[in-house]
Amino acid sequence: MRCWPAWAAARAVRMARGLWPDRNPLRRPIDRVESLIMAGLAIAFLAVAPLAAAVAADAVHSNGAYTVQAQRANWHQVSAVLLSSALVSGDGYQPSVVAIWAAPNGAVRIGMVPAPPVPRVGAKVMVWVNAAGWQTGQPLQPSQVESQVVLAAIFAAVVLGLVMLCAGQLAHYLLQRQRLAVWDVEWRTVEPQWSRHR
Repeated sequence: MRCWPAWAAARAVRMARGLWPDRNPLRRPIDRVESLIMAGLAIAFLAVAPLAAAVAADAVHSNGAYTVQAQRANWHQVSAVLLSSALVSGDGYQPSVVAIWAAPNGAVRIGMVPAPPVPRVGAKVMVWVNAAGWQTGQPLQPSQVESQVVLAAIFAAVVLGLVMLCAGQLAHYLLQRQRLAVWDVEWRTVEPQWSRHR
């Protein structure tokens, strides 16, 4: 029994050989058409994938840069004073405590803030708020934007590859139906001659 990498390599070589144009009399025109379609899809993927990745990365980078700029302009970090030391289970894994803080416009806000390691009444913690004084969470960091850019580029290439793969499978299915119809017609022609000589 052959190992998997050797089997996969042999299969890839057979597929590549099948795409190569030759004068094999057993190869029908429809087989050549299928080979051209598959080669065209492979070439199109290799040509378009870098472009799709670059466009997706640029769009995500522009959107991320705009978001970072908007958050820096509109979000502020203010000091909140803890009103309680009792921990409340917050969203996720971080417990919360009740605190009071002043909004940038001077309004007083009361709400739940992430608890410091040792919460005690009167302790101060820093929280991010919007212009109205409501909590927002931490602003988007440039490193997070770069991670999103990389993911968008990879995702665009993968989606393009899946689209090309689906197009290839659809072409193969349609050509296979035509190939079987032609074989059926040829068999109806040859079968009476073959069965007579038996």
